[in-house]
Amino acid sequence: MADAPFVTRFAPSPTGLAHRGHAFSALTAFRAASEAGGRFLLRIEDIDTLRCRPAFETALLEDLAWLGLAWETPVWRQSERMPAYAAALEKLRALGVLYRCFRTRREILIDIGRAPHGEGPPAPGPPTPAEAARWLAEGRPYAWRLSLYEAARVLGGFGDLGFLETGSGPDGERGLIPARPDLAGDVILARKDLGVSYHLAVVVDDAAQGVTQVIRGDDLFAATHTQRLLQALLELPAPTYRHHRLLLRPDGKRFAKRDTAETLRDLRARGVTPEALAAELGL
Repeated sequence: MADAPFVTRFAPSPTGLAHRGHAFSALTAFRAASEAGGRFLLRIEDIDTLRCRPAFETALLEDLAWLGLAWETPVWRQSERMPAYAAALEKLRALGVLYRCFRTRREILIDIGRAPHGEGPPAPGPPTPAEAARWLAEGRPYAWRLSLYEAARVLGGFGDLGFLETGSGPDGERGLIPARPDLAGDVILARKDLGVSYHLAVVVDDAAQGVTQVIRGDDLFAATHTQRLLQALLELPAPTYRHHRLLLRPDGKRFAKRDTAETLRDLRARGVTPEALAAELGL
């Protein structure tokens, strides 16, 4: 039997200029694909239309090319795939695992603050039919949440749900990991100002692009529990996961677009070579 294809991707959001952390993650995925004789995809995750900017995407593509990366074309952009996400939401609604949540972020944060120490986020729970009808008539905004209770009913529980980790989670997790979607609670999958959540878009796109290896930072390890549940509900294949360490600044904090981290554009401007940067990153 032939080995399964190796297909991985780098999927950044163009909400700022790329920094060393992006370079580390992109190079890690690209080199893994090259060593396996596999495919490397670039996907632009631009569903956050309030923060994503074309100028940031242009700069990102320039930075990745400077690093020596090559990717298949056309590049997928999530902003162009809303019909696919809407279809996935409709399938979940038909399964009966979604409910309208009319509660505000402030109300939910207050409840989280009241939760006993060590417990996961409280499940808001669906409104009563009378409440939903009244609030819909009033035009109150709402989000679509995934009901863990109904998801467990559809799947017959979560006991057989797991994912394969070949890298390492934040606490050294490795191997076959039991999925614990309860750790995140009833997550939001869509709301009026954002037609789809990260969780739903990423599993739909990974399946559509035939991604077999998800290589990303261990800050996204926790998200895998929810994403594995969505894959099961939507009957999508589960890729193998490889989470890697986060690149940290000298002060021990992670690189972030919102801070004063030196960008790849800055490095290019002062004459740093891609080879020198790769050596600095330990690659």
